[in-house]
Amino acid sequence: MSVSAKICGVNAPDALRAVVAGGASHMGLVFFPPSPRAVTPAEAAALVAGLPERPCRVGMFVDPDDAAIAAVLAALPLGLIQLHGEETPARVAAIRARFGCPVMKTIRVAEAADLDVAEAYAGTVDWLLFDALPPADLTGALPGGNALSFDWRLLAGRRWPVPWMLAGGLDAANVARAVAATGARVVDVSSGVEDRRGHKDPALIAAFLATVAALDDESPDRVRAD
Repeated sequence: MSVSAKICGVNAPDALRAVVAGGASHMGLVFFPPSPRAVTPAEAAALVAGLPERPCRVGMFVDPDDAAIAAVLAALPLGLIQLHGEETPARVAAIRARFGCPVMKTIRVAEAADLDVAEAYAGTVDWLLFDALPPADLTGALPGGNALSFDWRLLAGRRWPVPWMLAGGLDAANVARAVAATGARVVDVSSGVEDRRGHKDPALIAAFLATVAALDDESPDRVRAD
């Protein structure tokens, strides 16, 4: 089974060209102003103008109100709404019903018990995304893109009724091990393809996507997970 990739936090034309050329399945646009990767609805619309349907456009929001989501959807269509805050299952279901757009909920993981949270969302979302939970004392931590990973072994053998992505500290050097350890079929990277915080490096994007593409020719159990 193939492995695909989402490049999150795309905010410049050269990065977008690398995402498309490299065959990413998803591209993430961050609509969270505190993030160094954030774009406005107008900036996002200009960036993706003329973009083909693939990669799927993912809009990342953190505890958004309906007006914030509506403003983005008025500017450009999204294939997936990513919720990366403290949204409850009820709020997630309301967003999905209100906007008629598939929704992905991020589950932040530090220990095995954190995965139990996913069960509450599994019946209300189209996707789950597992990311690292930043430690409470991490200065400047954001909801995502902190270059932190979690113990991938926590996901080994776990199954959910919806597809899921793996995020958190991934880069070209470790993504094969992450896939082997978790069985992930879609991986999500942001800081791991940046040469400085908030700035995507086209060469790093190309290298990451080439590494993921090469996994299509390898059985996960043939890649060392340790």
